[in-house]
Amino acid sequence: MRRRDFLLLASAGATVWKPAVKRIGAPRLGFIDAGSRQESQKLLDAFRDALAALGWIDGNNIRILDRWAEGQVEWLPGIVRGLIGSGVDVLVTVGTPATLAAKRATRTIPIVLVGVDDPAAVGVVDSRAPDGGNVTGLSLSSSELIEKRLRLLRELVRPHRLAVIIREDPGIDDRLLVIRGHAERMGMELLALQADSGKALERSFERLRGERCDAVYVASGPLGPAKRARIIALAIESRVPAIYPLRIFAVDGGLMSFGAEYDDLFRRAAGFVDKIIGGADPGQLPIERPTKFDFVINVQTAQALDLTMPPGLLAAADALIE
Repeated sequence: MRRRDFLLLASAGATVWKPAVKRIGAPRLGFIDAGSRQESQKLLDAFRDALAALGWIDGNNIRILDRWAEGQVEWLPGIVRGLIGSGVDVLVTVGTPATLAAKRATRTIPIVLVGVDDPAAVGVVDSRAPDGGNVTGLSLSSSELIEKRLRLLRELVRPHRLAVIIREDPGIDDRLLVIRGHAERMGMELLALQADSGKALERSFERLRGERCDAVYVASGPLGPAKRARIIALAIESRVPAIYPLRIFAVDGGLMSFGAEYDDLFRRAAGFVDKIIGGADPGQLPIERPTKFDFVINVQTAQALDLTMPPGLLAAADALIE
């Protein structure tokens, strides 16, 4: 996604960006999360605090309209339409489903995405276009991050056969190619298993046990606490070590998680909003990758699996859950 390169190729006659942010009254931000307030309120708080540090006080000189889909992604188009109808100036979208819903609804209102794995692969931005249109923000993943997760697994158990749990998420094919490439270079045979429903998840774990997989890489985090709890339980019941993309998995009993530090992503998102309110063209603000990461080990789960965690892994962890 080399958007700077494309900007250099843009013609001199290209349309000049006209900021959508209102100049009269406090700007209105629409904050959209496909999850629940209960699970993600602290991320909204981090975003709100970072805005305040930049001089934007919610309820004073800016207004944040937060909306939550509670895991019901089918609600997202209606949520987006409602916010657009209320006259929001900027949309802040959390995750791929919310970002896609916003992108499909507007080409003019600036969108600041947070936590989309590969914005070009999922169709949020067009890597062939001279700029990013009305979208900017912070991606969630990178090839280096995927490689790091696999190295952590290899340091623990040196898996020969690796099960990768996926769903039919936008961009999953590209992500799977990256995982497969890194895994094969590390001498791992990869088995991709579909888990779009509860029954498919059960069948996937039956198959990985039958195929004698040595470890599990969860490439798609199932939405909602019930599905998350089930995938963690199945990994423990199957007695295979697993690594997850989000800290919440390890907090809830998963063995290990390694991923972007979400609080940092949301604090950085405030900077994008500040620039856009100041008149910046979102299409000329490059989408940025994570710079801070979070490695968590659940020691209780390791004990339940009779795993001895190498001292180097324990020392590298940002948090140990005991």
